[in-house]
Amino acid sequence: MLAPLAAWRAAGLGLIACALPLSVGQAQVVLGPDQLRIAATQELRVGAPDRALRYAKALTERDATDLTAWLVQGRAHRTMGDYTAARKAARTAWSLADTDEERYASALIMAQALSSDGRRTAAQLWLRRAGHHAPTPELEARAKDHFRYVQSRNPWRTDFTFTFAPTSNVNNGSSKDRSRLNYQITDLLFGTPVEYQLSGASQALSGLELGATVNTRYRFRESASSADEIFAKASYRTFVLSDSARRDAPGVSGSDFAYGTLEFGWRHLQMVQGGKAEHRYEISAGQSWYGGDRYASYAIFGASRTVALTPRSQLVMSAQLREEVGQNTFDRRTFNIEAGVSRRLDSGAQLSLSTGVATTASPRDEAEYDELRLRASYRPKSDIMGVQMQYGLTARWRDYDVSRHDASGRTDMSLFADATATFKDIDYYGFNPAVTVRGNFTDSNINLFDLEQVTVGLGIRSEF
Repeated sequence: MLAPLAAWRAAGLGLIACALPLSVGQAQVVLGPDQLRIAATQELRVGAPDRALRYAKALTERDATDLTAWLVQGRAHRTMGDYTAARKAARTAWSLADTDEERYASALIMAQALSSDGRRTAAQLWLRRAGHHAPTPELEARAKDHFRYVQSRNPWRTDFTFTFAPTSNVNNGSSKDRSRLNYQITDLLFGTPVEYQLSGASQALSGLELGATVNTRYRFRESASSADEIFAKASYRTFVLSDSARRDAPGVSGSDFAYGTLEFGWRHLQMVQGGKAEHRYEISAGQSWYGGDRYASYAIFGASRTVALTPRSQLVMSAQLREEVGQNTFDRRTFNIEAGVSRRLDSGAQLSLSTGVATTASPRDEAEYDELRLRASYRPKSDIMGVQMQYGLTARWRDYDVSRHDASGRTDMSLFADATATFKDIDYYGFNPAVTVRGNFTDSNINLFDLEQVTVGLGIRSEF
């Protein structure tokens, strides 16, 4: 990689009048700077970083802006284990770089020095820089491969998600304008159900969702077949109401529906069956807030198994128990199990199917329900004009035995649809813009819980 860069640099500088001495055996051979650069890179190739370093230092003493010489120094220092000097040389080369070829080379050497020194998170940043400035698709692919390798060896991993999403329903309000009063009271007083007008705040309010999520984990123990890690999750979303929503619900603000969570936990990963299956166990505890007030404290216990059925398909089974102690909601215990299969089709597309059931118990009867879910997702192999598409569809049925609003209880049938377009041709340091359209439609036997929501989310996705 360094030889072509030396040639490019030499061509840019032209012939240099000053000559530098090079000892070969007992003879004294005089080489010009161009020849000395070539000699230095050759010494790196044959495993003589000390001689390469000596030649490169002679070049930078003569000309402190000799980028190729700084690249050679960075590579030689890294090979010799002097990572501080390697980073200094690579950073100097980066500051001198004018072309994508030069930026790619200096960023890659910096990443290698950082990774060898155990600073893998910083190395990943420089590998993103290398990928961004890669002059050819082959060199870009090499930077991505290096990134994945360093990422797999990094005990720290942090992912960020940002949300900017216009939505037709910020408050999960009803799509209807009327509903039925508490049947126990109305039947007693009037002998027949009584309908009432829903307030503006109880109906769907449009607006803009703004949010961010950060997930981080630290892998503190790892062997060939298992790993243990601690993790933390934090999320927050708030809303800005539209003008029409403010007219319909005066005195209500988007922050009244703001929701945040903070969670800490431990995770154990175990490879079994010769690496063909993975077991995962998690324990975590967290706190949620709604409208600025504490909403509920919770603890989660989860286990899952992922097994390869064929080289192109896998089965995932999971179970989760969630205990929730409410400050502004009901106490509840939810048990959920799920199973799903994903398969890469002959066409190269990815298809996933899953089903799940859940049951919730609570001291408050109306908070108890049983749930059935079905989901399908599909990702075509080929992009459409540089846009990668992904589609999803979920059907959910919930049954509440008890409801204040209807003697027969409550039944909700929900349909969730989503489509995501990732613009692969628009790339900045390995990140692509993405647009996600989501639709949520719920049909309930109680008008108050009928729901229609369409959200268009703008976000950023990591390509690698």
